[in-house]
Amino acid sequence: MRTRMIAGAGAATLLVLAAVPLTAASGDTNTTFTVTSGLLSISSPSSKALGAGGPNGTITSQLGAVTVSDARGALNGSWTAAVSATDFTTGGGTAAETIPKANVSYWSGLATASSGIGVFTPGQATAANAQALGVSRTAFSATAVIGNNSVTWNPTIVVTVPAAAVAGDYAGVITHSVS
Repeated sequence: MRTRMIAGAGAATLLVLAAVPLTAASGDTNTTFTVTSGLLSISSPSSKALGAGGPNGTITSQLGAVTVSDARGALNGSWTAAVSATDFTTGGGTAAETIPKANVSYWSGLATASSGIGVFTPGQATAANAQALGVSRTAFSATAVIGNNSVTWNPTIVVTVPAAAVAGDYAGVITHSVS
């Protein structure tokens, strides 16, 4: 009989446990985060002396490192870097004291460094592809970009000095932009 009572007492305990509802506790957390987009930027030397040359000659020099940095994290993105120039003048900027921007040629050359995934294309890969800066030109471009990337190149500038140019220190601006 003792055995039956223990078995009966165990069954009664099980019934009591099954009848007590289990309570669940929860703690909700309202959660937020921000997805940021990085910048697309370009850097170039702040100044450069290209050298010297006489009338009816040429002056050729590399400009220095130009770098596009794309931190936008794009998926199948693209960008285009452009280059333009002003006329170069000395003295009072008369006709004889001006070398027109159309006399300034540019060729980007190949990338000297790159990072990230994409198709990076120079605007003018060789000296044979040099273009006059009488109008804005493509310096470099990127397509099929995935994620952050950067490209650096060292363009060559060729100034064709007019036969009528007077002696002097000529100044102008070569501008790189990216979009």
